[in-house]
Amino acid sequence: MEKEEIQNNTSADQNEDTVKENEKPEDNLAEENKQEIKQEVKEEIKEPTPEEKIAELEDKVARTFAEMENQRRRFEKEKEDAFEYGGYSFAKEALNLIDNLDRSKHVLESDDKLKETEALKKTLEHLDIIKKDLISIFEKNNIKPIDSLNKKLDPNFHQAMIEIEDDTKEPGTIIQEIQKGFTIKDRLLRPSLVGVSKKVTIKEEKTEENQENPENK
Repeated sequence: MEKEEIQNNTSADQNEDTVKENEKPEDNLAEENKQEIKQEVKEEIKEPTPEEKIAELEDKVARTFAEMENQRRRFEKEKEDAFEYGGYSFAKEALNLIDNLDRSKHVLESDDKLKETEALKKTLEHLDIIKKDLISIFEKNNIKPIDSLNKKLDPNFHQAMIEIEDDTKEPGTIIQEIQKGFTIKDRLLRPSLVGVSKKVTIKEEKTEENQENPENK
């Protein structure tokens, strides 16, 4: 029995030595690299210090307060705009009343049957009174007409529709108002549609020589 045990132990030692001899150097290097990587990962995910945690929280709080302040400013601006310009759409639609009064007045003035009649005179007077009352109501609500005639064209308030030859005015001067524009406080409600002056185009008259047939030259 003792001899068998000694033989078995000897065989086990021999097998162990054989395994160690069969191990390749590359396997050992790979194992060492794995251990180093594990160590580096552990170092990278180490728990932050209390000071680092406090600094991170302070940064988050500062960002939150900044966002809240921005939202407050946006809300104040929206509230101010709603108060100042809440009637913007209504005012723009109401301008159609003035346009319709002007159109009605123009139609009546163009009617040959009504020209120079007392009825036409009284009707036009009433239309003018209504128009003045409307403009007065608009002005009380900071809706004011744009002064255009004899002014230089301003793209911020005027929209040129036609050019009219006129040497008595500087080019770009408004000499016709097609549709009156309005502002609401410091904002444009609608631009004035206007006609502006331009220099008269001088057409060269054809001379007798130009009118002659080239064969006669």
